[in-house]
Amino acid sequence: MDQKELIINKIAQDKIDFHLGLHLLLDDNYNFEQLFSTLHNYIFNSIPEKSDYNSETYQKAINSIPLRQTFTSIEILKRFSPKIAFYKLASLPENENKKTITCLLWIFKITDTERRNTECKNGCGHFWHELE
Repeated sequence: MDQKELIINKIAQDKIDFHLGLHLLLDDNYNFEQLFSTLHNYIFNSIPEKSDYNSETYQKAINSIPLRQTFTSIEILKRFSPKIAFYKLASLPENENKKTITCLLWIFKITDTERRNTECKNGCGHFWHELE
């Protein structure tokens, strides 16, 4: 697990404050494509309903993103299925990148918390759920 992945997982587990962790991820040298890809994979793996990925937890996460609900990234996430939404998010202009990463990080935080509280409640063997 690289440094960015460690930060993402610590944010999801409330071991780093969301806003502080986001600031660490979006430092001067951040790579949008790499962060986007990592969060995309993490989200799709954390959502329990794999047939459409549009679970209640995923919807709850979108509706609670700590940004204005009218931002383009959030509108896309609300209007399209997850697979189509992620495709559209990846092709937004560069000035939307930080908002997109904020959205995805928040979604992962919520969906992974749900997974830890349900599927992984009695132990799961996911090494990233054993962070110190």
